[in-house]
Amino acid sequence: MAAKTVGATQQFVPVKEIRNGIIVLKDDSYRGVLICSSVNFGLKSADEQHAIILGFQNFLNVLDFSIQIVVNSRKMDLRPYLALLSEKAAGQETELMRIQLHEYIEFIRSFTDQANIMTKSFYVVVPYSPRVSPVNAVGFLHRGNPVAANAADLSFEENRAQLEQRLALVASGLGSSGIRAVPLGTEEIIELLYRSFNPGELENPIRLDA
Repeated sequence: MAAKTVGATQQFVPVKEIRNGIIVLKDDSYRGVLICSSVNFGLKSADEQHAIILGFQNFLNVLDFSIQIVVNSRKMDLRPYLALLSEKAAGQETELMRIQLHEYIEFIRSFTDQANIMTKSFYVVVPYSPRVSPVNAVGFLHRGNPVAANAADLSFEENRAQLEQRLALVASGLGSSGIRAVPLGTEEIIELLYRSFNPGELENPIRLDA
């Protein structure tokens, strides 16, 4: 029964594989993901705000393909920070410093119990849909053939190069607004997708070996 449930659930997941930092969907289209820094727009001067808006407008005008902007919110886990403070408190030479650190730890613990401390991560998903070429057609018609497998690998690298050009274009365009964008690697994409499809398990560590 459990196996049937897992199989049924996987039908709704559009991902076929994640390879070399690239998401390959079941329709054989590609996705790359950039993680982006944030800009505190409200603290900027009027001239700086105008420059950011103008830079972002120019960035959008340059694009000839669609992008998806994703904001991921998750509860901040302060347990490692509190554990570090506890270690520091034990090593203090004076009783006063130990007392102050313990009071600070209790304050942080009490505050987090009363309010959820959230962190936000910003991503841009960049698509690429390869055209059907003779190489793609041969790979589709002769799956399992070593020659077709080599052709499929070559096709993947060509499509990956096209997608990486788009990723570089988007990263450069966002840079004009003061936003730093960096492509995610394979493990980072797996973690992001895991959190997206398992929103109730955000506080549990991801296991890639399961």
